[in-house]
Amino acid sequence: MASAIKKFFQKKKLDVKFKKAGEGHKLSEERPSSSRQQASRASGSGHRDVNYERSLSEEKKRAAEAALARSEGQAKRGPDPSMAAKARMRREHELEKKKEQEAMALAEKYSEPQEIVKESAPMVHLLFKCPEIGPAILPKHEIEAMIKEFLLSQLAEEPEMASALMIQTLNKDKERVKICIETLCKYLDNVMNNPGEEKFRKIRMSNKAFTERVAPLEGTEEFLQAAGFEMKMLPFEDHEERFYVMEENLANDIDRLKNVKDVLQAAEPIKPQLDRATKVFYPSNSAANFTIPTEFYMISPHELKKEQQRKQEAVETLGMLRTKAMRERDERRQLLRYKFTLIRIRFPDGNLLQGTFKATEKLPALHEFVRENLENDWMPFHLFTQIGAKLDDENKMLAEYGLTPAAVVNFEWDKTVLQEVTAQQGTTDKSSPLKKEILSEIRELGNC
Repeated sequence: MASAIKKFFQKKKLDVKFKKAGEGHKLSEERPSSSRQQASRASGSGHRDVNYERSLSEEKKRAAEAALARSEGQAKRGPDPSMAAKARMRREHELEKKKEQEAMALAEKYSEPQEIVKESAPMVHLLFKCPEIGPAILPKHEIEAMIKEFLLSQLAEEPEMASALMIQTLNKDKERVKICIETLCKYLDNVMNNPGEEKFRKIRMSNKAFTERVAPLEGTEEFLQAAGFEMKMLPFEDHEERFYVMEENLANDIDRLKNVKDVLQAAEPIKPQLDRATKVFYPSNSAANFTIPTEFYMISPHELKKEQQRKQEAVETLGMLRTKAMRERDERRQLLRYKFTLIRIRFPDGNLLQGTFKATEKLPALHEFVRENLENDWMPFHLFTQIGAKLDDENKMLAEYGLTPAAVVNFEWDKTVLQEVTAQQGTTDKSSPLKKEILSEIRELGNC
């Protein structure tokens, strides 16, 4: 605002100056004689003022010629190089932006389902299983509660293994789990290296390392008790505090303590597995119509915070050219918008096999799902997108193929092997490639 006011007053001063100067005239022309005479009479200096006016006019003429020469010199030198570079960068940025928009439009046209939500399409519910503990197939929160109950029930029989699995399974922050295990191993090492010294067999529960690294995690109390520590009140400075204490006779059993440590380090989390929710449908013109559950899109508070940060970064990058690494990073973020995907495999007879997958699963998971439902599971086959692109890179995630949040892919037997089989049989097998027990559950797409 201050600069605007300053410019305003500068302009006013120029207007006043020009008004005082009288009517305008060309620098190459002399003032009319009447003007010179009027100026002479007004000043009362006669011949001296006429000469002054003539010399002033000549000076203005030379100044105009010099300004014209400078202008022509700049025209010959061409535009400012820095301005040209900025213009080129702007054009490149606009071209890149246009290409990205075209690519996104193509991806939406060919990779996404024609219609994500359709009343007639069956709803998919995410279900999970855990073969290690039983055949149940339940929603995730229920299967997780079942896993916890199973581990608690095993404490009486195998306390070391059950408690180690609890630490790995019941705590979601893997970095904190890692630090906790390192701390517990350090406690065990102290005991094994100094079994006869009481101070190494004690863990003060108010100790900062213990309260920050061990106490907050589920399963740690059970593990310490399984290792041989007991909770006791002991004198500390001028008061009493709680300690975990191991008796000397237990501390001297080095082989047992080594085994406890090995169990803790070897334990791996028990994870719920996504159930494929396998379904098979008759041929349908609505194969690309899907009803997607909210879990496919749902993100955690941590992911929401990251998403907000990404949006802020996007705003900051609007005014600058992005490197290839930056573009690849943005593309990967765009791919991982969804946690899960619903895929339908269309067979030559038109029947549809449907399964649910994690978006980060790779192509072999899809191939395995198809194969385990084939009658002739030994025969090689290929999968293609709806526009005919072959799915053949086993290192690519399903999201990288554009198969999220839902997609239809086409099944095709390997032509060479199919020709050999046909030649041996003498006729072409017209039966469905799917197993009979799978086909016994076939239904219309609109009916669940």
